[in-house]
Amino acid sequence: MRPTVMTVQERQTVVEHHPSGAELARRTLALLFGIIQAVILLRIVFLLLDAREANALVSGILNFSQLFVAPFEGILRTDALHSGGSVLDIAAILAFIGWTLLEALAIAAVNIFRREPV
Repeated sequence: MRPTVMTVQERQTVVEHHPSGAELARRTLALLFGIIQAVILLRIVFLLLDAREANALVSGILNFSQLFVAPFEGILRTDALHSGGSVLDIAAILAFIGWTLLEALAIAAVNIFRREPV
């Protein structure tokens, strides 16, 4: 009996996948809004823990976060609740919620133009 010889051919196809422009825009928006939310969250924590404002890092974060909190000041009758040295910055909490909603709207608007399934 003669052995059967089988020829096997293997073919590989390299497919490069790059994110679309809409996906890059979505990722960029998520990064930018994530940074804004992190800075506001740090502000809330620093004020709650009565962090020393003389510290350069704390002062820098509080000053930078003020840019994002300022539009939300005055929405409610009180902007902050004080107890001892701690401050619960209500305006910062509103700002966090507001920026999160704005992020959701911006990402939803970008998703309208995406080609790949969401």
